[in-house]
Amino acid sequence: MAKKNALTAEQREELLGTLKIRFEENIQRHEWMQWDEIQKKLETQPDKLWSLHEMERTGGEPDVLEFDETTSNYVFYDCSPESPSGRRSICYDQKALDARKKNKPDNNALSMATAMGIELLSEDQYRVLQKHGSFDLKTSSWVLTPKEIRDLGGALFCDFRYGQVFLYHNGADSYYGARGFRGFLRV
Repeated sequence: MAKKNALTAEQREELLGTLKIRFEENIQRHEWMQWDEIQKKLETQPDKLWSLHEMERTGGEPDVLEFDETTSNYVFYDCSPESPSGRRSICYDQKALDARKKNKPDNNALSMATAMGIELLSEDQYRVLQKHGSFDLKTSSWVLTPKEIRDLGGALFCDFRYGQVFLYHNGADSYYGARGFRGFLRV
C-alpha cells in the first residue's frame, strides 16, 4: 500500500531531475551552493521531496535561494515568473473562506500551504525573492499577514511593478484570478 504524501521512485527521479536543471539554469541565484549537497539532503527527507513535488505540481517552480547557516537548511522559494497558476483564485485563510456567503473560492492560501507542507512568504521574503529576478509582473501573491491586520479582517499581498515591490491590503475574503500565493520550504 502506498504511503500518503510519498512519491513513487519515478516521480522522485523526475522531480530531482527538474530541480537540478532549474538549479543549473539559474546558477546566479545560488552560485555558492553545490547541487550534489542539496540532493543528498533531499534524498534523506522524503516528506520534503513530496512538498517540493506539490510546489512543482501547482506551478511554483521551486528553486533554492538561501542557505540558513544556523540550521544548515537550504531554503526553496516558489520562483515561477507569475504567482503559481495552481494556487490562484483563493482567499487568504479558512476564516475568510467560511465568512463568504456567496461565490466562495475553492480554497484558501494558508490551508493550501499547510496541506502542501510549506509556508507562505513573508513580506521580507518576498523582497528577497525579487532580488533574484522580476516576479509577479502581471499577478500578485498573498503574503503572511500580521495578526493585528488579520484580526481586523484584512490580509496583505505583494506584486512587482515599475521595478519596485508594492505591498497592498485587501479583505482577507477577497480573491482574484491573478492572485495566488508563493511559499517556501526549509530542507
